Amino acid sequence: MHFAMMLLQNQPDAADVQKIMMAFLAIMPIFLLVGAAIVIIPVWFICKKAGFSPWLSLLSAIPIGNLVLLYVLAFSEWKVVPAMPAAWPPPQPPYPPQV
Repeated sequence: MHFAMMLLQNQPDAADVQKIMMAFLAIMPIFLLVGAAIVIIPVWFICKKAGFSPWLSLLSAIPIGNLVLLYVLAFSEWKVVPAMPAAWPPPQPPYPPQV
């Protein structure tokens, strides 16, 4: 609160501004790592399920690499075995029951 009020003054002290910026620069890498994890982890699982190397998910940390990875995933053949179709309706015993 004290720092916010100080910045609203006409002439903030340069030493105080430097302290605020140093605190911001100390916290910023934590925010960057959390943000990168929020993006890279789901892309890792998508690449793995699509049959590609999960290490391709690191391309999502690069701005143009993210776009390239999106096009690779969208227009390539996924090496996934399709699931067996469900047998619906399930087989019913003969009616009336045979005794």
